Amino acid sequence: MNNREQIVQRAAEVITPALHLYYPVTIARGRGIYVESPDGKSYMDFSSGLAVLNVGHCHPRVVAAAERQLKEFIHTGGVYYNEVSLEAAQRLVAVTPAGLDMLFFSNSGAEAVEGALKLARYATGRQGIISFTGAFHGRTLGALSVTTSASRYRKRYHPLLPSVYHSPYPYCYRCPFAQTPQRCELDCLRHLESILVSTIPPEEVAAIIIEPVLGEGGYVPAPVRFLAGLRRLCDQHGILLVFDEVQSGLGRTGEWFAADHYGVTPDIMTVAKGIASGFPLSAVVAGKELMSRWAPGAHGTTFGGNPVSCAAALATIDVVAEEGLREKTAAAGARVMERLRELAGRHPVIGDLRGFGYMIGIEFVDGKGNPNGAACNKVLDFCLSQGLILINCAPERNVIRFIPPLNTAEEELEQALAIFAKALESLR
Repeated sequence: MNNREQIVQRAAEVITPALHLYYPVTIARGRGIYVESPDGKSYMDFSSGLAVLNVGHCHPRVVAAAERQLKEFIHTGGVYYNEVSLEAAQRLVAVTPAGLDMLFFSNSGAEAVEGALKLARYATGRQGIISFTGAFHGRTLGALSVTTSASRYRKRYHPLLPSVYHSPYPYCYRCPFAQTPQRCELDCLRHLESILVSTIPPEEVAAIIIEPVLGEGGYVPAPVRFLAGLRRLCDQHGILLVFDEVQSGLGRTGEWFAADHYGVTPDIMTVAKGIASGFPLSAVVAGKELMSRWAPGAHGTTFGGNPVSCAAALATIDVVAEEGLREKTAAAGARVMERLRELAGRHPVIGDLRGFGYMIGIEFVDGKGNPNGAACNKVLDFCLSQGLILINCAPERNVIRFIPPLNTAEEELEQALAIFAKALESLR
């Protein structure tokens, strides 16, 4: 039995099977875009640790910042102020959309979503929440209540949070209203408006929460017209608009946040994943006027805003800014899309390509255009055998997420694309 098999076997004895890992791969170290197994096998990690490692594994500046903080103090526990957490808050609100200038630090994306829902209900005095089909906002009970990317996540956990309603996400490739982009009249927005007529009156809705780029549900960017219309609808009825940018934030789409592509500013934004390069850190971000309605003690945390995580976040933001990673990601993402379109032209198993920057979805279909999870899995397995880690998403697991670190070198990108092209050929 090799070292990997021993680790997997030992893990099975003490770690619940509820924790699902994408691959039975064991790593001993990670540097840049690479992870290495205990037996020395190297993989290009184009999962970025689930869109977390925007500047790669163990970036030297992030490691150095965390090490410096470790030597000073590690934990505050919500007992006292500290400079590094304050500076991280200042730096983060400096790159979020204008007007989102106050935050609450927590640890994970799900925690940030929980905080956003609590803030919305507390500040408005309303209880209703509207989210969208296909959304993934987390697995804690409140976040799970607004999550519908797969029914298995909700299985045997009912009843969930009350007064939560769901409307179809504007997934244009598989339009729930059988429209095409050419004849689209935003039926998805009309349907949302109908909920406010038939199901819950708008004056009882606290918030509408949406991923501007659908994550786990299939890597689908919302149309500009839809988000602009959603902003108008919320303004009309005094409803708070929440953008979940846990996966799409900190340069992943070629902008600091996906909201920057749309010119639409939410009232509340949730951020996590890429902001601290793997250290647990998330935030609920909103305007000062809204945050001022959240009374002292109305929300709290023991570990949120951990100073070591905040030191890592400061270094991460510096790397993204000073190395021009947003601009590089936007340009490289456009080149990748061009290459993928060429491959799609030769391989009809690719039904759709979409995304911004290094947040690209590659949807696999069968001859009738139905989701083709089997082909997707074969491509993933081939890529893994060639040393390239990619992961999938969508309810039928038929969409590959192309999410490498933002600082992936050109030659590394070319190598990954060559492996992906061979994987497509292997399907023939």
